Amino acid sequence: MAALIILVMGFVVGIIFTQLAKTGSLKPIVITTIVGLIIGVLFSSIRVVPAGYVGVVDFFGYVSPKPLNSGINFVNPLVKVVPLSIRTQEEKETMSVPSKEGLNVALDVSVLYRLNPIRAVDVYKTIGPVYKDVVLIPQFRASARGVTVGYEAKALYTSEREMLARAIYDSLKNLVEDRGIIIERVLLRAITLPTTVSSAIEQKLKAEQEAERMKFVLEKEKLEAERKRVEAEGIRDAQAIINQSLTSQYLHYLWINTLNQNPNVIYVATEANMPIFRVTHSEEEIFKKKEVVNQKQDK
Repeated sequence: MAALIILVMGFVVGIIFTQLAKTGSLKPIVITTIVGLIIGVLFSSIRVVPAGYVGVVDFFGYVSPKPLNSGINFVNPLVKVVPLSIRTQEEKETMSVPSKEGLNVALDVSVLYRLNPIRAVDVYKTIGPVYKDVVLIPQFRASARGVTVGYEAKALYTSEREMLARAIYDSLKNLVEDRGIIIERVLLRAITLPTTVSSAIEQKLKAEQEAERMKFVLEKEKLEAERKRVEAEGIRDAQAIINQSLTSQYLHYLWINTLNQNPNVIYVATEANMPIFRVTHSEEEIFKKKEVVNQKQDK
C-alpha cells in the first residue's frame, strides 16, 4: 500500500511539472491534485477487518500494541494491517505413536483451537501469522507421542481412550497456552493397531467377558441350589408334621374318599351301617367276557 501511494504521488508530481512546462500556470492542476490526494488519503486510511478476525497494525516494523477489531477502522494510510483469525479452527493429524509395550499405533486425532485475541499482537511479533505451523502442530505431535507411551495398547479399545484424549489436551494446553493459543478440545477419531495385536487384544477381551459370564452362571447355580435346599427342608418339615398326625381312622377316611372318587366303585350300605365297596368291571373287561361266551356258544 505504501509503495502504491508513493508511485501515485510521483505520477502526480510528474504531471504537474509537465503541465507547468506547457502552460506556465499551476493553479488548476494544483487544486485538482490536492483534491485527488485528499480523497486518496481518506480511502487509503480505511481498513476493513473481516468478522472473526483481529487486525495487527504494522508500521514499517513498528507493531501497535492494540489490535484492530472487526469492522471499519481508520488508520495511517502507510501502515500494513495483518488480519489474524480468532475463530475456532481444527487441525487433523494422522500420526504413528508408541504404546507402553513399544508398539506403533496409527492415531487419527484432531485438535480444536483458536487464537487468543488479547495475545494476537504478541503472537504476530514473536511467532508470526504462521503460528500454527511453527508452534501448534509440532507441540501437538510431541504431546500425543509423549502421552500414549504411558498407556497400553488395549486402553485404546476401552473407555480409557477418553482419559488418553484428556491427557493429550492437558499436555498440549500447558505447552501452547502461554504462546497465545487456546486449546478447546482434543478428539480421537480413529485408532489402528497391527492386525496380529488387535486380534490378540480382542481374544483377550473376549476371554475376560467369558470369565465374567461364568461367574454369573456360578452365582446363579448357587442361588438355585440354595432354593432347592430350602424347598427340601420345607417338604421334610411337612412330612414330619403329617407323620405325627396320621392315625388308622384318618388313613381309613382317605381310602374311602379315594374309592368314592372312582366311578367303577359302588357303595352299598349294610344293616350295621358299614360300607361295602364292590369294584365293577370296566367296559373293556365286559366286552372281553362277551366275546368268550359267544365263542363257546358257536362251538
